[in-house]
Amino acid sequence: MDDIRNPAIPGHGATVAAGSVADTLAPPPAPMVPRRFAITRVRQDTRDTFTLLLEPLDGEPLRFAAGQFTMLHAFGVGEVPISIAGDPRGTDAGEPLEHTIRNVGAVTRALVNAAPGTEIGVRGPFGTTWDAADARGGDVVFVTGGIGLAPLRPAILDVLAERDAYGKVLLLYGSRTPDDILYGDEMRRWADLNDVNVQMTVDNAPYGYKGRVGFVTELIGRAGFDPRSAWAFVCGPEAMMRASAQALTARGVAANHIRMSMERSMKCGIGLCGHCQLRELFICVDGPVLSYDRLEPLMSVREL
Repeated sequence: MDDIRNPAIPGHGATVAAGSVADTLAPPPAPMVPRRFAITRVRQDTRDTFTLLLEPLDGEPLRFAAGQFTMLHAFGVGEVPISIAGDPRGTDAGEPLEHTIRNVGAVTRALVNAAPGTEIGVRGPFGTTWDAADARGGDVVFVTGGIGLAPLRPAILDVLAERDAYGKVLLLYGSRTPDDILYGDEMRRWADLNDVNVQMTVDNAPYGYKGRVGFVTELIGRAGFDPRSAWAFVCGPEAMMRASAQALTARGVAANHIRMSMERSMKCGIGLCGHCQLRELFICVDGPVLSYDRLEPLMSVREL
């Protein structure tokens, strides 16, 4: 079986089995040196989730592909890995760089509470991509929960930019409660204007709620797509992704047509620190997007 060497770092020794996603853009010229960006706006999306809009102070846009992430640095506090949530085509059009983050720790708290004009550091982009173009000619199924929609948003926008090249497009989305639904207005626009079958469910809902209640994996069994041609892109908590992949393969979707975004304690972004190691993989360079046929034996081992 052929191996694909990850080019993210010269001489990096980790390998990814053939059939996995190993596409990366050229690594940044100084991957450990953050570029300075200014926060132009902080938009609150849910009670604990915010979108940061960033502009480069040097005027040079940060080009990225759907699925990649950056390390965001709050000076004096620390840095965190955050998937890019914006449109890959928007960079050259002058659109700000977008990151949607949950306020869960010291660094994210500093970022979401920053005033417009605050300077932060940005390293990257790093990692592998969704490469949704592989699904051209077939049905596309996006499965996600909560803030997992943010890393998938660039791939959805990639597909919608060439909507006629794909068959059915489904977005199966789950959230904890109705108040935690992310990008609700945008999902409605996708459904109304771009022929996307959006199905939403929540884990818990108040009395009188008229939408679906249940786990997002329950939507897969009755979703209308052709498993023989379908590609699936999955992002969310590992338990949810594992259950979703099992439901998708049970429907007949090939394991190498299922891609997931893994985010395991990434600290450096270039495979040096080992924090994100998953057996022979370093998620920050061999991932974060990986094929399920590569991940399945790893995700089935508890505490690996």
